[in-house]
This record gives sequence, C-alpha cells and structure tokens, in this order.
Amino acid sequence: MKKIKAAALSALTAISLACSGAPAAPAQTAAPEGTVKPWDAPADPPRITRTGQVQEWVNQVDHKNVLSYKVFSPSMRRDIPVAVIPATDQAGNRVPNAPTLYLLNGAGGAEQNQDWLKLYPAKDFFAGKRVNVVVPQAGAFSYYTDWVDENVHSDYINGPQKWETFLTKELPGPIERVVGANGRRAVAGVSMSATSALLLSQHNPGMYQAAAAFSGCAATSSPHGYNFARVTVNRASATPDFKTVTPEKMWGPMNSPYNRYNDALLGAEKLRGTKLYISSGTGLAGRPDQVSYLMGIGAPQIAAQAGSAVLQVEGGVIEAAVNTCTHDLKAKLDGLGIPAHFELRNAGTHSWPYWTEDMNRAWTTTIAPALGV
Repeated sequence: MKKIKAAALSALTAISLACSGAPAAPAQTAAPEGTVKPWDAPADPPRITRTGQVQEWVNQVDHKNVLSYKVFSPSMRRDIPVAVIPATDQAGNRVPNAPTLYLLNGAGGAEQNQDWLKLYPAKDFFAGKRVNVVVPQAGAFSYYTDWVDENVHSDYINGPQKWETFLTKELPGPIERVVGANGRRAVAGVSMSATSALLLSQHNPGMYQAAAAFSGCAATSSPHGYNFARVTVNRASATPDFKTVTPEKMWGPMNSPYNRYNDALLGAEKLRGTKLYISSGTGLAGRPDQVSYLMGIGAPQIAAQAGSAVLQVEGGVIEAAVNTCTHDLKAKLDGLGIPAHFELRNAGTHSWPYWTEDMNRAWTTTIAPALGV
C-alpha cells in the first residue's frame, strides 16, 4: 500500500507540475554586448578537454566558407569560440541582409568533438541557402543556461556560466553586424540543447522566428526531468560523484522558482507565435543502429558490433526517456492550441543519423519558411 501511495503521489506531482503555470521571469538587468575578435582557429586551435587533441571542426575553417571568431563575454569574463557559415547564394556569393540560424551543440559539444560541424555536414548543407549559421563552440554540459552558482570548478564547468545572457544579449548584435544579418533568427538544438532552444525562445519572445528541438526533454522541474539533467551535468565532473556538478548548482533546488522558470513544459504558453519543430524516436533500434549499417559505412566488424551495442542499449534508453518528454510536450501544446511540427519516429536511438534527418526536414518544413528564405 505504501508503494501504491508513493507512486500515486509521484504521478500527482508530475501532473501538477505539467499543468501549472510558469513563474514570472527573474528581474532582468541590462547586459553589455560582447566583442567580436578575429581569430585564425587552425593556427591557434582549441583542444578537446580531456585528451588535449585539436578539435576537429577547425579543419573546416578556411575563412571563406567557414569563419572563426572569438567573442568576449562580459558576463563570463572570457572569450567564447564561435564558428560561422556565412550566408551565400547558389553561386557561392555572400548574401547581405540574410537571417541567422544559431545551432547549439549537444552535451559534450566541441570540447568532446561532438559538435555540429564535426557530426553534421553543415558547411555543405547550408551552402547557397542564404542564411548565416552561427555555432558557439563551447558550453559543454551547461544547458546553455545562466547558472546560479558562479564558483563551480570541474574539467568542463569553470567559473560563471551565463550562457543565456551570452546567447541573447552579448552575442547576437555584434556577430550579426559582422556578417551583415537582418535581425531575423532561428535556433536549433540536439539532446541537451534541445531543451535550451525551447527555453531561449520562451524567455525572449519574438527574438527567434523558429525553434527546433531534436530529442530533448522540455520538463526540468519534475522528478524525472530534474534527474535527467542531473545525469547530464554530472558528466562534466572528473568523477561520477554527482556532487561536483549538479542541477542544484545550475538551477537551484528542484521545483524552486528558478528551476520552474527553466522548465520548458511549464512555460509552453510562451512558445506561442514561434514556429516549432520537435522530434524524438522511441528508443527502438532503427536501420542506423544495426551492425550491418555501421559496417556498410566503413566500420570494422568488431567496432560495428561494439558501436551497435552502445547505440541500442545506451542510446535506446536515453531516447525512450526523451520520447516520454516529447509526448508530454505535444499534449501540452495541443491543449494550448499552439501549432508545432512533431516528428515522432516509431524507431530510433539518441544519435546523429536521426538528427541529421531532423535538420534537413526542420529546415524545409519550419526554419526556412519562418526566416523567409
């Protein structure tokens, strides 16, 4: 009976969190803009955090099709590496007064060679599409949010983490002036940063014409959402102690006002007016998760077998959890009468082949129409 009561209480808690309104935004203070600095990334490359190897995305920087800058963040008191794919027409000529798409990396980011330029053919896909693409190449395990604790120290999280301030107040004006953008924007994220894309849109109404969230969890203040974030940010620790880097240090206690403010399920009403693309798989193995597929794209048999096992077990479990989050968000948006393009796959793990399909589809169905290109 106690177990039944506990389960019922947990369910009621989740329902109440999903149905209640989001708290008012915290007081905002004016933030100075950042400073864009020229940077030759291949000559002075950033390093993968734990191995010291060069981050591979810099190999694509040719100062024509892919540009590199450092942008000083006043709130974080450091330079942030930023990659830019400038807007071009079909002939390859630069296009002035073009919109801007901000791509946010997943949990490991460029610091683990897990970024948009490394794992998605961004340079080729966006060539000729008349859109500037901006990719912040830092922020691993940060959720691209403003953290309450400014004194966290780990391999990946060090000092003030003011990513929302950077992305919405310090970066856009300066970088868009450098590339000659027109002020129309979209934002897209995968996994961890899918949550971020939704939150940035909610907290800054009208700033983004479109938002795309691939395999993310909108809820962050419910028990399952908060602890999903715990598992993610703990990966920034040198050891899996679940103490060095925690969601308490990021958003405060579970279900606290600031945590609720950063719950995209609770704040769903503020997505009204933004064009949305939201996706997830079920966690069941699809074609890209099979040994035969991995061998077909060049992996040796042993590596293909190991990779397939990781995709189907670890990637399957994560995507199954994400799938629940995504259906919760769909129910909330449907109830509010807020339209969104949902891509709910019958199969698929938490991996880049599916996000590649998502980006291609999101561009056609949602982002390009919203940006007018």
